[in-house]
Amino acid sequence: MIFTIEEINQNATLLPNVKLGFVIYDSCNTVVKALESTVQLLTSEEKAIPNFRCQFQQPVAAIVGDDKSFVSIAMGRLLGLQRIPQISYGSSVKILSDKIQFPSFLRTTPSDEFQSYGLARLISHYGWTWVGILVEDTDYGQQGAQVLIEELENSNVCIDFLSVIPTFKTSSILSHIVKVISESSAKAIIVFSSDVVFYPVIEEIVKKNITGKIWIGSDAWSSSQLFNHQSFLGIMHGSLGFDFRSGDMPGFEEFMSNLNPLKIPEDIFIHRFWEQTFKCQWASLKARNTQNNKAQEPITWCTGHEKIQNVTVQFLDMSNLRVTYNVYNAIYTIAHALKEMNSCVPGEGPFKNRTCGDIKNFEPWQAFHYLKSVHFTNNMDEQVFFDEEGNPPGIYDVINWQMSPGRDSIKHVNVGRFDSTAGPGKDLILDEENIEWNGGHRKPPRSVCSESCPMGSRKAHKKGKPACCFDCVSCSEGEISNKTDSVECIQCPDDYWPNMSQNQCLERDIEFLSYQEPLGHMLTATALLLALVPTTILAVFIKFRHTPMVKANNRELSYLLLIALILCVLCSLIFIGHPRTLTCVIRQVSFGIVFAFGISCVLAKTIMVVLAFRATKPNDYFNKWIGPHLSRSIVGGCTLIQMIVCSFWLTTAPPFLEKNTKSKRAVILMECNLGSTTAYWCMLGFMGLLAIVSFIVAFLSRKLPDNFNEAKFITFSMLVFASVWLTFIPAYLSTHGKYMVAVETFAILASSAGLVSCIFIPKLYIILIHPERNTRNYLMGKKDYSHKKKKF
Repeated sequence: MIFTIEEINQNATLLPNVKLGFVIYDSCNTVVKALESTVQLLTSEEKAIPNFRCQFQQPVAAIVGDDKSFVSIAMGRLLGLQRIPQISYGSSVKILSDKIQFPSFLRTTPSDEFQSYGLARLISHYGWTWVGILVEDTDYGQQGAQVLIEELENSNVCIDFLSVIPTFKTSSILSHIVKVISESSAKAIIVFSSDVVFYPVIEEIVKKNITGKIWIGSDAWSSSQLFNHQSFLGIMHGSLGFDFRSGDMPGFEEFMSNLNPLKIPEDIFIHRFWEQTFKCQWASLKARNTQNNKAQEPITWCTGHEKIQNVTVQFLDMSNLRVTYNVYNAIYTIAHALKEMNSCVPGEGPFKNRTCGDIKNFEPWQAFHYLKSVHFTNNMDEQVFFDEEGNPPGIYDVINWQMSPGRDSIKHVNVGRFDSTAGPGKDLILDEENIEWNGGHRKPPRSVCSESCPMGSRKAHKKGKPACCFDCVSCSEGEISNKTDSVECIQCPDDYWPNMSQNQCLERDIEFLSYQEPLGHMLTATALLLALVPTTILAVFIKFRHTPMVKANNRELSYLLLIALILCVLCSLIFIGHPRTLTCVIRQVSFGIVFAFGISCVLAKTIMVVLAFRATKPNDYFNKWIGPHLSRSIVGGCTLIQMIVCSFWLTTAPPFLEKNTKSKRAVILMECNLGSTTAYWCMLGFMGLLAIVSFIVAFLSRKLPDNFNEAKFITFSMLVFASVWLTFIPAYLSTHGKYMVAVETFAILASSAGLVSCIFIPKLYIILIHPERNTRNYLMGKKDYSHKKKKF
């Protein structure tokens, strides 16, 4: 403070013709002494007289202090009554930002609100989600912890324990605190306390040999030399902390080096400093020294000619000036406020009737008006100003406790910076390569309740535990998580499926019975070959339509049956290829109608055979039924019934294309949904009914005489037909996708082949291989008789 005031008084441009003076009072870190000294300063009397001010004193521009928050709170309430400016260089509790309680309070140290946010950012930066907190039982500790807890919760950090360090400690309290720390699984522990209050806790931790913890310090102890003992090195090495930004004030080192008690004989502080530094005593303080020196040891007298440059003392270390820098800015703030007051033009002033404050006799509230609006650039080229709550920008240095080269002490190394005025993501800057961690590790340790859940899993909260304690559960089928620590898994869209790691949705393969795959090739080739057989038979029957074999087997019905069989085989091709809604409708309807048409032809042939053998007498009752109109009626009627069933199906719940994503993993089955399964099974049931009636009629007629009788072949063909479709039902119901289609296609082809083979192949064999049997006599069973007649 003295250095800064002398520097300002020597600056002819800052406050021309104005000199600053000062009075120093010691608060002794007690509220009572601080308030007494404050009243003495304001009244200019040795005895404190409230509400009294000596008329002959120079006006008080501001009171600088205190450094302790609890002292500044008491002072601030007193000074705020008369709007007397107060500028603290060390008090950081949040409550001092309350302008209702402390209307004239300003500070050059950041509020703990900024520090708490910065500490939370530091914790989040290293991914520590499980921490412990120690706070001292003062406004500084309690209010700082309150803001810190809020910021940690906003950053999804859980608190394992919160222990309060009382200012007056007992062994039992210390043992309890240390026990909580030792039993905690949290590696990172934030300490919001002064060095003096925290020191006994560290002593007890050293005794218990509790290692492996990361100590995160607040500005009240993060640069303290109190812990710089050999016994503390293993515990404190690697600690991180926030501290006020440091400043390099030009000329200050030279000023300190030139201090001498002979130049300022009234300064008792320099005298005491001199005695401690040079291990000597002043003769002027002989009485006190004699009383203290009870052992009558030889006394070395101080002369004032000792060279301070020849000794190494921490006091003269200019590399880490933090609180000092805050004092420097506080004094310059007052000077710039007085400069603004001194440059005020009467009639343009900010006070009543546009008046200005008199630099020689101004009121404290007038000085405060200028103080709160100060904004200047100091000698270190840094901006100095206050926000609406009287706080400077929240700028801190990040301190790392590292081993000295001799590994016998701790050095505090600046490894980063926190600036609350910077944008998100830029407020915390760390030199990761220069940070040392406890135990010599190069990577930061982990401090989590549960390790991160990898991609492909989600967090499952442990009952009765904080949110940071969880189990990792794999995502359910069809779900993914593409980031670590996912709270829930994401359902893949219907057209996508998770990869094996369940961290990415991949497009599903589409599956259907394709013409390009081997199964499709085989069924297509089979269908074409089978279609060629009835086509060839039809051509042969047309060519030999006048022969007895063709005539005897009801030529018209044979043609219709062969055409139906050709269509049956070809309709199986509609089941192959990429399905569409139209093809889904066509394939089932065409299959049902064509097969009903074919089986009705078989039924008509069977009935015609029975009627032909029943109508053996002239004018028999059955004669009137024999004729083409009956067979046409049977075929047309049965086919019409099937068409009605299919029409009802199409109008109520027709088949449609469906993407089946449930049956197969990672595959979309392109299937034709039947729509109404009842209508589908009614269609198949009617076909089965026709087949059963044909089988019964043919079976009962199997013993009718002559080769003209087709009942045996029809019976066998219906057995094959029934066997195929009875086997088809369980196979169809137990498959999905292209294999379901393949089963139905195979059933169509097999049943068609059975009808062709059983009914027409024997006839084709006679027509082409044994044309001598294609005679009326053979068909009437007279072959053997003719042969015997020729023999005799």
